[in-house]
Amino acid sequence: MNIRNYMESDFDSIQQLNHDEGWNQLVERDALTREAWRQSNVAYVMESEEGTIIAYLRGLTDTTVSLYVCELLVASAYRKRGLGEQLLRHVHTLYPDTRLEMLASQNSYTYYEKLRFRPFYGFRKTIHE
Repeated sequence: MNIRNYMESDFDSIQQLNHDEGWNQLVERDALTREAWRQSNVAYVMESEEGTIIAYLRGLTDTTVSLYVCELLVASAYRKRGLGEQLLRHVHTLYPDTRLEMLASQNSYTYYEKLRFRPFYGFRKTIHE
């Protein structure tokens, strides 16, 4: 498996992974999702031996205090191989002084607990609420 920087030509493959996962908001808001990738200073994909994108991580960092993971996704056929952990380790190694932060769904909560992440309390609101 190969981890490399995101390129704009990867976007359709990323959207296919999002579609397959049922992350419909990212798929339906295609132009906004594309712009989010353009604006992210932490954007990596993982390729299979055949060169197919099988996982990705998109995030933001100030490089010194916080590294926020916006999305981490591994294709279902490639799960339980430690690939998500490899992506997390890769980006955290690039910014070793940061704290690694992310949101978790009910489905991913136990995954992050196994990786020794601890829960923290936060809030969320959109401008329309």
